[in-house]
Amino acid sequence: MAGRTIRILGIDPGLRRTGWGVIDVDGNRLIYVACGSVATHDKAELAARLVQIHDGLVRVIDEFQPGEAAVEATFVNKDAGATLKLGQARGVALLIPARAGISVAEYAPNLVKKTIVGAGHAEKEQIRVMLRVLLPKADPQSHDAADALAIAVCHAHHRQSVVLRVAAQ
Repeated sequence: MAGRTIRILGIDPGLRRTGWGVIDVDGNRLIYVACGSVATHDKAELAARLVQIHDGLVRVIDEFQPGEAAVEATFVNKDAGATLKLGQARGVALLIPARAGISVAEYAPNLVKKTIVGAGHAEKEQIRVMLRVLLPKADPQSHDAADALAIAVCHAHHRQSVVLRVAAQ
């Protein structure tokens, strides 16, 4: 894998906004490519919102042609209905890269935070500060886009162990 640039798509699934971030990994260098979010209309039916997420992620993959993808794992909150809806958005976020033939890794929110900041319970602003250090050209306009970049960076740091684990199966 040395000497070959790998493009990684990080996805932070959400029903209101699904964040996405694209980085290139060249050896030990992390290079910012792009980031943004797919927003849905909060008054639209659930199925229509899932289509909006689908279509937005398809456009991102078509434009940036990532070789690998990483999606944040769902955390369970107190509102079971919200957790189920988030799970459906996450399902779309897993499906789109997989349908494009891209391997998809999943990372727990605490592992993403620990990888970026060094602590598993970091605040969003701490993540943004570290992203400015790791990816100086990045200027995410939303927390969702920043979180997606953090997920991509997390995958860049852990991808070798994921590749080895998949090869062992």
